Amino acid sequence: MMRFLMIGLAAFTLAACATEEDLTLPPEPLGQFRLGHNIAIADNVTRGPFSRSFTEVQLEASVQNAVAKRLRRYDGDGLYHLGIVVGGVVLAQPGIPVVYAPRSTMIVDVTVFDNFTQQKLNEEPFRIVAGEGIRNAVPILGSGYVRSPEEQLENLSENVARRIEQWLRENPEWFAPRPGQVRVPYTIATPAPPLPASESDTAAAETVAN
Repeated sequence: MMRFLMIGLAAFTLAACATEEDLTLPPEPLGQFRLGHNIAIADNVTRGPFSRSFTEVQLEASVQNAVAKRLRRYDGDGLYHLGIVVGGVVLAQPGIPVVYAPRSTMIVDVTVFDNFTQQKLNEEPFRIVAGEGIRNAVPILGSGYVRSPEEQLENLSENVARRIEQWLRENPEWFAPRPGQVRVPYTIATPAPPLPASESDTAAAETVAN
């Protein structure tokens, strides 16, 4: 057993040393994209079996902070709002090394709103199922042994934000320049889009449960 524990700790150390992204650097432009309202809702979240505890406020703040850190680097002349519904979360507890190493998971549904048209850009919410990622993985042991619930939640939120960025880049036509485009002003007083509602909470709950 001790041998397996040592292997797990070594793998964890190597993963922790992986190169991290430098989010202080400006990204490659994404057309007219600039983030306006960044709304995360976790008022109907399903907590997976054997998950550590968390609060609705913690979830919403963690997701919004991670998304803002990644997407507010973009500075296009347009304005786009994100509605993010957190459907399910598991924050892994310490398990039984080798036999059972629980994994943390977060499930969210994302909708993008164009401030110019006041319309959704994706008809159906885009589902993301995020884990803690290779850099934060703790093989054999499970992250519950070496990470606090706050650290696990931060890792999950960062991976959700990274996947949202990838998804936006997969749809560049949404952010194409418009003829005569002028920079759209944005303040906290800018009207927010309709609050998103998850259309598939049951599916999210079933995914977390499994």
